[in-house]
Amino acid sequence: MDALNVLSYSIYLVFVFGLTLIVSRVLFANSLSFMMVIFKDKEHLANATNKLFQLGFFLLSFGLGLWYMTTNIELKSNRMLLENLSIKTGFFTLFLGLLLFGNIYLFFRGMRVSKNKSNSYENLNESKTTN
Repeated sequence: MDALNVLSYSIYLVFVFGLTLIVSRVLFANSLSFMMVIFKDKEHLANATNKLFQLGFFLLSFGLGLWYMTTNIELKSNRMLLENLSIKTGFFTLFLGLLLFGNIYLFFRGMRVSKNKSNSYENLNESKTTN
């Protein structure tokens, strides 16, 4: 295996693992607030769900990152190395961004469903007390 290919793989793996860890720390440190609203301050359920989201995030991120690592060309110059890395890291960064927004969408959707359920229970209780 060519030295530039090995260097490319090494740089890419460090990038994938580093960026995934940074994004997941920020996302899941802040997502607990959303989970507490969704699960009405049931902290154990909010924590458990947050951990499951985090596990899914890791599996998707690392899985796609490792799957996309392969290259079919032999890198023969530093220019080819940088171009190959820019394509791979750019794609992975875009993927993580989409995954991040997907998680945020799910958090807001969960909050909306939780709020609608609360409102429907309140309306049901009001109608029982007026009858």
